[in-house]
Amino acid sequence: MIRLSKIFQPTLVKPKNAIVKNQDITSKSQRLLLEQGLVRQAGNGTFYMLPLLQRSLQKAIDLIDGFMQQHVEAQKLTLPILTSADLWRKSGRLDSATGELMTTNDRHDKLQILGPTHEESITALLAAISPVSYRQFPLRLYQISTKFRDEMKPRFGLLRAKEFIMKDLYTFDVGLAEARRTYEEVNEAYANIFNAIGVPFVRVSGDTGLMGGSMSHEYHFPSDVGEDQLVRCDECGMSCNHELFHTVKICEKCNHKNVVRQMGIEVGHAFILEDKYSKVLGAKFLNETGKPETLQMGCYGIGVSRLVAAGVEVLSTEKDIIWPFKLAPFKVCIIPPKVGSKEQEIGDRWLRTMYDALTTIPNLQPDIVVDDRPNMTIGKRLVDAKKTGFPIAVVIGPKAVRETNAIFEVHHLVKPSSSELFFSEAINEVRRICDNS
Repeated sequence: MIRLSKIFQPTLVKPKNAIVKNQDITSKSQRLLLEQGLVRQAGNGTFYMLPLLQRSLQKAIDLIDGFMQQHVEAQKLTLPILTSADLWRKSGRLDSATGELMTTNDRHDKLQILGPTHEESITALLAAISPVSYRQFPLRLYQISTKFRDEMKPRFGLLRAKEFIMKDLYTFDVGLAEARRTYEEVNEAYANIFNAIGVPFVRVSGDTGLMGGSMSHEYHFPSDVGEDQLVRCDECGMSCNHELFHTVKICEKCNHKNVVRQMGIEVGHAFILEDKYSKVLGAKFLNETGKPETLQMGCYGIGVSRLVAAGVEVLSTEKDIIWPFKLAPFKVCIIPPKVGSKEQEIGDRWLRTMYDALTTIPNLQPDIVVDDRPNMTIGKRLVDAKKTGFPIAVVIGPKAVRETNAIFEVHHLVKPSSSELFFSEAINEVRRICDNS
């Protein structure tokens, strides 16, 4: 039984002081996560990700792992955080990316890059074992790890930080046609990932930019806080980042007037790289006749820490965190009688019974937390459960400790709605909410 009183959750302000007042708080998600003790700022653009947020991050990682391994048949590995600057020099990216790169010199004065992304590193790995038989491809390798970017103006909390968690997938194919099929397959998996998370998203054509390659698509959560302007034509379905849109109001594809513009938070990006990295770094395969050929590549990123924060940004109210249901730190919060109250003894017996019954609901056992914090009334704990974003609260209140006909409260804190129910009805109501969320 996980108890909230044991979870490290240093709230930024006392409950009676409602709002964080700080000119550095520039987004709703940043303020809410700070207020509720889910993150703590460590420095300019860096954050401590505290236990409740870590649970959400792990759920996002588990979900992404499932799609990568089961739907894309990608294999997970870990690449070095440090990459030799020589590799970036060979790929041609060192000079053009210098302003955003975090670098360090080792004791031998060799320049090392703290990777914002790992195209050079993964390609060097393939080059080191090249040439490999064509029978080994397609090859799909990914990692989920900490990345670094020397942001000039970090802002919006985890939405634009110097240090962040990212899933990066790298694919290798024997031909461009095969690389394009891989591209479609991974993009289908991306759509399934974002649909599973449940936050509204859009897919748009993007600029290949510094990454290079021949094709790119971005995934965004529409939000006024977003830093990308997206353009969409309702007539023909054209959608792109405004960087690719050269006219003001007319669709370049069908000439329809009054295209729609909206801001978005980028949470995913896909590229066909072709041979931009594999050619210069020497990643090859042996074709059917035994001759070496250059591999065709793709790369696919999802900003995991940004994804979680962006979900909070889009769904939450000004006062309360609302998580994507699958990413909530806990799905159910049980609130027993206050410690030391006359209801505590009977309430504690009901607590064990309620907890055991809720764990029979499929996949719910690890997602139940008991708010047993002393010196807080049921009402205050219920308010705090809503602010923290637990989707469901089950209250063992005064009506539950009666001698007969015990009544429990089930609160759907996202709707919001509440019901007073007998024990078996309360269990069924929690099951219903979980099934429909």
